[in-house]
Amino acid sequence: MFTEEQINRYSRHILLKEVGGKGQKKLLDGRVLVIGAGGLGSPIALYLAAAGVGTIGLADADEVDLSNLQRQVIHFTPDVGKPKVLSAKEKMEAMNPDVTVRPYQTWVTADNIADIVKDYDFVIDGTDNFAAKFLINDACVLANKPYSHGGILQFDGQTMTVVPGESACYRCIFPEPPPQEVIPTCSQAGVIGVLPGVLGTIQATEAIKFLLGAGELLTGRLLTYNALRMRFREIAIKKNAKCPICGESPTITELRDEVNAMNVCDLEH
Repeated sequence: MFTEEQINRYSRHILLKEVGGKGQKKLLDGRVLVIGAGGLGSPIALYLAAAGVGTIGLADADEVDLSNLQRQVIHFTPDVGKPKVLSAKEKMEAMNPDVTVRPYQTWVTADNIADIVKDYDFVIDGTDNFAAKFLINDACVLANKPYSHGGILQFDGQTMTVVPGESACYRCIFPEPPPQEVIPTCSQAGVIGVLPGVLGTIQATEAIKFLLGAGELLTGRLLTYNALRMRFREIAIKKNAKCPICGESPTITELRDEVNAMNVCDLEH
């Protein structure tokens, strides 16, 4: 089933009773989509590739900018000006030739996201704006695709996992985007560079656990983290019967773009 090189590469996984050879085969057969190849997407993509997740989709229309390099660790100085999905693909395939990286050099929209997510087992949101976050939630709920939400700003981060039909979704907590003047942009507020590493690795862990069918997913809980105080906090969340997309009488039955939602700083650009 495995080559000698693969047995050596994944030996520390295979030693784990929760993984073993069968679990590693599940990872190699797994398909995970990462939307956003920036701060959160960088550690997510690297760890999924290192773990041997067989097919990894990367969606992002942006190019590498010098200001990204303080936190987007998958990109290097010579990559400035290069499409992020291609820069990330190079690093992932160099790390692990077992994986197939599918780049989507585009912004996800109501017109294209359904066609992208349908081919994947698990979706990870590493985006930088509320419009994308609500769209990803809606697309995954409507397509019955489990996904991990993540967001960061300044010294704070949050993450949760959504399993449609079983757990609360993003709109159960936040029915609609906040007013544009409420949340500052990245250039206004900043973000500590190590923060997406903490949240992104948690999101990658959720995807790996889902593919393995091992452990307990971060469902029904919003995990928050403050780097200055070095504190994690869990907030219990329940499905909202009045949720506009997964509630008892949903008002959202097709995908739409939140045209008035503003950019945030990985809450990734």
